[in-house]
Amino acid sequence: MSKSVFHTKNEKFRFIARLPDEPGALHRTVEIIKCHCANISRIHYDHTIDSNIVFFEVIASDESYRKIKEGLYSLGYLQTSLSAVSFLKFNIYLPHLPGALFEFLDYLTSANANITFLDFDDKGKEPDRLMVDLTLEESSVVDELLNQLKSRYRLEILEYNITGKPLDNTVFYLRFAQRLRQIIGDAEDEFLLKLLHDINHIIQELNNLGQEPKQAFESILLTGELLRQTTGKRFYADVQKIEITKKTKLFCFQLPCGGNIFIFHTPEEMVMIDTGFGIYYPDVLNMLEEYGLGDLKKLKRIFITHADADHAGAGGYLNADAFMHHETNAAIEKANRAYGSQVEDCILEEVYTKLINLFSGFNRPQRAVVFPDKVLGQCGIFPVIERFKIGDLEFEVLESLGGHIPGQVFFFCSKYDLLFTGDSLINFDSIMVERKRFNMLAKVLMTSVNVDSTKARKERRALLDIASGVDTAPSPDKCLICGGHGAISVLCGDKFEVYGKIEKYRPR
Repeated sequence: MSKSVFHTKNEKFRFIARLPDEPGALHRTVEIIKCHCANISRIHYDHTIDSNIVFFEVIASDESYRKIKEGLYSLGYLQTSLSAVSFLKFNIYLPHLPGALFEFLDYLTSANANITFLDFDDKGKEPDRLMVDLTLEESSVVDELLNQLKSRYRLEILEYNITGKPLDNTVFYLRFAQRLRQIIGDAEDEFLLKLLHDINHIIQELNNLGQEPKQAFESILLTGELLRQTTGKRFYADVQKIEITKKTKLFCFQLPCGGNIFIFHTPEEMVMIDTGFGIYYPDVLNMLEEYGLGDLKKLKRIFITHADADHAGAGGYLNADAFMHHETNAAIEKANRAYGSQVEDCILEEVYTKLINLFSGFNRPQRAVVFPDKVLGQCGIFPVIERFKIGDLEFEVLESLGGHIPGQVFFFCSKYDLLFTGDSLINFDSIMVERKRFNMLAKVLMTSVNVDSTKARKERRALLDIASGVDTAPSPDKCLICGGHGAISVLCGDKFEVYGKIEKYRPR
């Protein structure tokens, strides 16, 4: 980590070292890095997570990096693959003779097995029983080991699997990678190794912030698993149908995880506000068909409130112009929800975006149309940057302060009292427990879903003022608040009340 002057061709490289749990292993690794004039820019090792894995980022030339990998490979320290790891849990009955344990351990050592748990007490109910947990990286030797043990000892196998559970701290990252592979499908080891680097970086950052790392690992897996578990026959939605005028109907679809989809239906066209996660697109198609909205040739325009995957992630599947703020378009291109904000360089925001995009099948809109920069007016504290019509409704596009994420916009139709608030104003009481559980995962991984909490609070107050102002106008109607999550609602005093009826959709 010494300060040096580097040639301009030096770049940042990443690798994972798998070190034996013995004195001097890390020292030998760092010596190789030093000998090839590379500078360590990041290192993370936590024995409580994985006793063997160390993550490195170094600044070096291509040639130096190649030599470092060769040196580590020759020592057997370079992690280059993520083979499935077998887990064995069994009871074995050893004779009460000197050297019995030693003889048994000979078999385990020959199979290169890692012992993760041993329990024996000759004063117990079964004085000959030894309880054993093992992990083996070479799954091909498992059957051979078991046959050897069965021929010599009485053996009771309690568990044998390669599913990644339980996650122990001798092969934690290998097992974690296997569970990731189950979520994202077949993936090359090289891709998974890069993904592990990104995940480890946010774990390191959360650790520095005093967060429990194991909770973050489980949150990552749970995010992907919940998305997979709510597709196909397990997909569902909560639906509201509202007649705004005789010509224009509004549909709100609350998807299982993530944000809402809104669709306006007019005699001439359909218009969508936000698209939901990409992973739900086939299920959404079936659902729209059920509600008489299946003719996507009528869908000519999409309006995106912001760049998060649950609001823009299915845009690329739709043959329609996708209107958005230029900062939303940039955040999608950079795959960083915080791009353009004061926390743009925060590793938590960047890696969370990569993970959620990966898990949710993000498909970026192909026909992006950015709103112009010119300010046309003012609505409360928000600049009006564009106006558009849907049937007989006219909307203003309000530019946010960037509290939730940069580039978020709101859509306001003052004549018919409609306010689309993105993720800045939501009736949280209307969100089901299952959805709240999923939404909390982002907070665990990023510590906050807002890039600027002060601005986010100011935006929320200003949106409430707009809605309250409509409610005190001569029109007897309440302002319909269409949040990015939860039900379309109205304000009753200082509380939200769900508007109209909600019906449940499930696939037939």
